[in-house]
Amino acid sequence: MNKNRIRLLQTGIDKKGAVVYWMSRDQRLYDNWAFTFAQGLSRERKEPLTIIFCLQNNFLGATIRQYGFMLRGLHELELEAAKYNISFRMLIGSPENVIPQFINEIDAGVLITDFDPLKIKRVWKRDTAKKIKIPFYEVDAHNIVPCLYASNKEEFAAYTIRLKINKLLPEFLDEYPKPEAAKNNADLRLCKNDWDKIWGSLTVDNSVKEVDWIKPGETAAAETLADFLQNKLLKYNEARNDPTLNGQSNLSPYLHFGQISAQRVALNALKYFPSEQSESFLEELIVRRELADNFCYYNTLYDSFLGFKDWAKLTLNNHRADKREFIYSLEEFESAATHEELWNAAQNELVNKGKMHGYMRMYWAKKILEWSQSPEEALRIAIYLNDKYSLDGRDPNGYTGCAWSIGGIHDRAWAERSVFGKIRYMNLNGCKRKFDVDEYIMQNKKADLLL
Repeated sequence: MNKNRIRLLQTGIDKKGAVVYWMSRDQRLYDNWAFTFAQGLSRERKEPLTIIFCLQNNFLGATIRQYGFMLRGLHELELEAAKYNISFRMLIGSPENVIPQFINEIDAGVLITDFDPLKIKRVWKRDTAKKIKIPFYEVDAHNIVPCLYASNKEEFAAYTIRLKINKLLPEFLDEYPKPEAAKNNADLRLCKNDWDKIWGSLTVDNSVKEVDWIKPGETAAAETLADFLQNKLLKYNEARNDPTLNGQSNLSPYLHFGQISAQRVALNALKYFPSEQSESFLEELIVRRELADNFCYYNTLYDSFLGFKDWAKLTLNNHRADKREFIYSLEEFESAATHEELWNAAQNELVNKGKMHGYMRMYWAKKILEWSQSPEEALRIAIYLNDKYSLDGRDPNGYTGCAWSIGGIHDRAWAERSVFGKIRYMNLNGCKRKFDVDEYIMQNKKADLLL
């Protein structure tokens, strides 16, 4: 594997002991560079390998909908890892407390984790590092071109990072090695986790129910990818911006939880079709996703008005006192109780399905800006609703999408208007020109799961 994926977070004391892979963002056994690196170190050092996952309650407002999807995928992973004689252990509690304790209990020799640009994950790693004395590595297994290698600064827009990523793709877009059965794991007991205890430990919001239209796990992710490549990819460019069609890949929940690798998706897409036929899909999968990681890593105010560019803050500040024709509370937004049927349908889709069509998510967030008392309030509401109901919430793509819609991140200044200032505007008539609005409203008429 390419060494530029690997970063040494802490040198530590080199000593004998098990190799521990702290799985977090990339929750899969196959096509996982962090696992590949951990297994390679295990063989090189002739030490056992174990995978751990740290389960913490109340992660950024996630509900049983997201926890259920994640835990079912991890249960499948435990069974798959056992086939390779690899121990998979669920730890319950705050990572900075339970991981050092586990490291000490088994007298581990090295710790490896996967890359994540979100603040909370970086704090976990920082605080964990303070309590351990062994080497600690981070591997970017999520991005095709590693985030910190693609750019050393916050990029202005897609066009500024696209050239960098495309130039580096040949260096990183290579095939994965297959996992190998471990031969030296005899002293790490292959125990099954107590899943009843794990589920029972959750104290999360159970009112937002799990969805049944999509199945979690690596197997289901691979099946969804195969269906997309065989039946949708050729028409993706035409169908992707019409929310009445099922033209999108439906891979975002799997990519968010790391149950499938973006690199695997790209490799398989290119096997099916030449790059010119899959260009628009690969743009979203690679450039836009990796731009979001870049934004969240280099701009730690990614979820705040203060993280907007100066031009956007200035224009929004200049229009704070503008009269809003409608102002809605969080509760009214959440209950899909606005005056506009199209917006209500988008909120219904989010609540009932745990997803929202990409085009509608942009429109949805911009209307929250238009109908809120301030841009700060609009950003807070958009993030809250997205993270509470969407399977792929709490993700760099979500934070970046809200910042684009409300704060002009990765966009330019447009013609000035009330409330929005120079932030790009979207309206109902524009939607009517793009797709059958009435059909979309009919498809998402009722939100049975609303509180």
